[in-house]
Amino acid sequence: MLKIDIFPHIYPRAFYDRMMAVSDRAANMQKRVREIPVIVDLDLRFRLMDQFPDYRQVLTLASPPLESYADASLSPELARIANDGMCDLVQKYPDRFLGFVASLPMNNPPASLQEIDRAVVKLGAKGVQIFSNVDGRPLDDPDFQPILDRMAALDTPIWLHPARQSSFSDYASEKKSRYEMWWVFGWPYETSVAMGRLVFSGIFDRHPNIKIIVHHTGAMVPYFQGRVGPGLDQLGARTPGNERELVEHSLKKRPFDYFRMFYGDTALFGAVAPLECGLDFFGSDRILFGTDMPFDPEKGLGFIRDTIRAVDAMEISSITRTKIYEENARRLLKLT
Repeated sequence: MLKIDIFPHIYPRAFYDRMMAVSDRAANMQKRVREIPVIVDLDLRFRLMDQFPDYRQVLTLASPPLESYADASLSPELARIANDGMCDLVQKYPDRFLGFVASLPMNNPPASLQEIDRAVVKLGAKGVQIFSNVDGRPLDDPDFQPILDRMAALDTPIWLHPARQSSFSDYASEKKSRYEMWWVFGWPYETSVAMGRLVFSGIFDRHPNIKIIVHHTGAMVPYFQGRVGPGLDQLGARTPGNERELVEHSLKKRPFDYFRMFYGDTALFGAVAPLECGLDFFGSDRILFGTDMPFDPEKGLGFIRDTIRAVDAMEISSITRTKIYEENARRLLKLT
């Protein structure tokens, strides 16, 4: 049984070099790579992977989103370089990398559509990665609907990754988030809200078979299933009459039913109870093995090791464990 990691992160070398040349955030990127060199260094990555003989990766680009540091004229170029780099790695090292997930220049929707056709249709990307907002704009913005529609038509998954920075303050009286609360609690909230906005956009009514893989086991949603279930069954009861437009929708089913149509990964930093909660919520056919490596204190080793330990620690059948590690990824990503 292989362990197919569908959410590890990388910077292809050519992409990293170009990003350093064009981004005014280069100093922060350089610091990140110095502290976690396995993001770029293939030799280090391979030595780490060798410690887990049955472990393979489907590559995704590391955050932040392209649109957070490249304008609409530059982001398409960076997306092409990133996707070409990941494609080359898959072709050169098929025994290590079973596929890659394309990045999109989401601040340029027409270019994103072109990159979908180039990266997914021509290069063979297993899907695309998008973030929970696009420069502060929600994913249910009409400008992004053609991108979602195109992915549904291709029957190819979307990877959903959170995006929030310290500039998103925790209190209206402050300008910055303190103590990295923007990440600890902000990212799960950000992810969950993005899921909710997609649900109420009607995307699952338009495309019942669309596949959206949400990082970190669906964030807050499985734990708060009482709120997205009976709570949202009372949608509007807490809203004043003069704000009714804020809760109007045309969903054909309970909101709860749509939230369960997402997929989740296992990237919970080794926590077992939340993983069991996510498995209970989404079901054994909708959880895929993912680690979020290399962003752990051990620079990649910890998240792989601890995620495997967490999956193995769950009291589940061997059939379910095989689905999580391998079979769901093979089916969803059309891996041979």
